Amino acid sequence: MRSQRQVSGTVVQRTIAVLGSAAFFVVAPCTLAGLVPWSITGWHVQPPFLGLELIRGLGAVMILAGVPGLVDAFARFALLGLGTPAPIAPPQNLVVTGLYRHVRNPMYVAVTAIILGQAALLGDWRLIVYGALLWLFFHVFVVAYEEPMLVQTFGKEYEAFRAAVPRWIPRMSPRRSK
Repeated sequence: MRSQRQVSGTVVQRTIAVLGSAAFFVVAPCTLAGLVPWSITGWHVQPPFLGLELIRGLGAVMILAGVPGLVDAFARFALLGLGTPAPIAPPQNLVVTGLYRHVRNPMYVAVTAIILGQAALLGDWRLIVYGALLWLFFHVFVVAYEEPMLVQTFGKEYEAFRAAVPRWIPRMSPRRSK
């Protein structure tokens, strides 16, 4: 049975993690997937790619899938991981539930999907270039910094997760917890 002090400590940790994650959400994803695309396009609609209106619908689907996925991943970092996605306040627990059962980096996948969804919706190739460059930055960051830090922090637990869940392309069947 947990003591009152342990429960109070966890509540404080979660509160700090939620506030920190919310602040980082505004700074990072809202800037990368909202402010920057707006500054590039002014959200002006161009003719659809390949003249197909269906591509706009695909873009809307990508945005509508990306936003809740991003919010869910941030919430899991705060509530389960007791930390934030920001490198200066990382989670204390490895998060392997929700979308993390399908892909190791759902936040980066969601941000990229939102940007590419806007490109398809608006018919603006500049957002495709921006999304591709941003994904390349994410990839280099993950491989060069994030994964080595996760191995150092969580050891075999992260190694097992990494072996079972793909980095970028979501698996259709979720990873089963052992």
